[in-house]
Formats: sequence, structure tokens, C-alpha cells
Amino acid sequence: MVRLYALLALANLALLVIALIDCLTADEGAIRALPRVPWVFIILLFSPVGAIAWFVAGRPAPTARLSNGTVWRPGSGFPESQRPRQQSVAPDDNPEFLRGLAESLREDESMMNKWEADLRRREEELRRKEQPE
Repeated sequence: MVRLYALLALANLALLVIALIDCLTADEGAIRALPRVPWVFIILLFSPVGAIAWFVAGRPAPTARLSNGTVWRPGSGFPESQRPRQQSVAPDDNPEFLRGLAESLREDESMMNKWEADLRRREEELRRKEQPE
């Protein structure tokens, strides 16, 4: 049993040292979630959970090489100068949208007029049937 505890303590120490070295050598701008100093304290004070948390949540994300040869880091997004822009216009400023509304309104009015005419015709037919001759 003592050997098991010694082995676990050695694994904890190795994990602590590896996480601490990795945290101290990582680029400050690439560290996720917290700045470097809090990560160092978390790794040292909450061993081995702090070291595991560093590898899961704090360690810089690995870069990915895209098919066109460029390097992309997850979460980096686009530089502001290269950000894709969409030319969006508010609906009340878009003439095509307003034209479509006008056409839709005309279609709705004509359909309503047809329904009203059909309703008047049916009411007249019912009145004629109900009147005694």
C-alpha cells in the first residue's frame, strides 16, 4: 500500500512540474481563461486538480494547418482588416423589400375583395332561398 501511495505522489509531482513548466513557458497572449499568475497559483495550490484544469481549460489551443497552407488558431477569428462584411440594409431602407410589401398588399387586397364579393353573393343566394314565394 505504501508503494501505491508513493507512486501516486510521484505521479502527482510529475504532473505538477509538467503543468507548471508548460504554464510558465506558454505565450501570455495564448493562455486561455485566466492570466498566467492565477494559473500558477491554481496549479500549485490545488494539486492535481489545478494541473488537470490547466491542461483542459488554460493551455493554449493547438494551431491547425489549413488546406491552403495557412495556420489557424481556434478562437482567433479574423483580424479586423480581413473580417468579412455583409452589406445589410434595414428593411425600411431597402427599396426591393418595400416594393415586395406593396405588391403583397395589393395581392392581399384583391384576394379580400374577391372573398367579400363571394360572401355577398352567397348571402344573396341564402336570402333568396329563405324568402317565401
